[in-house]
Amino acid sequence: MLEASLEQAILERVAAIPIVDTLGMQVLELEPGLCRIRVARKPAYDGVFESFHGGLLMTVADSAACFAILTQTGPEVKLTTTDMNIRFLAPCLSNLTVAARTIKVGRTMCPVSVELFDDAGTLVAVAQVNYILLN
Repeated sequence: MLEASLEQAILERVAAIPIVDTLGMQVLELEPGLCRIRVARKPAYDGVFESFHGGLLMTVADSAACFAILTQTGPEVKLTTTDMNIRFLAPCLSNLTVAARTIKVGRTMCPVSVELFDDAGTLVAVAQVNYILLN
């Protein structure tokens, strides 16, 4: 369980990120090494096949991975994505829930595993995101 002050500091940092507001990301849960996010599906977010655009799924996966790392490093750490991959498994035709779990928070590298689900609980994509700590 996170200390209330740490959780509040992370939520304040998250709220200051423009893409969080743009996509309407809602942080559902923060625990050590874990972040769960929800994003409501809007037709404006659809791709060519009238499902949640894959690039936006990647954006949400990347963001959730970052927030999961912050639960272990604190919100003041400087970090950036080095690389990520995603495997799309099914179209997302509803709201999106994302669960990101840190694999390891090393001295510099932080790999994170991410699962993306639709409202029915169908796994629509899996991703791995790698971050580098810049401090």
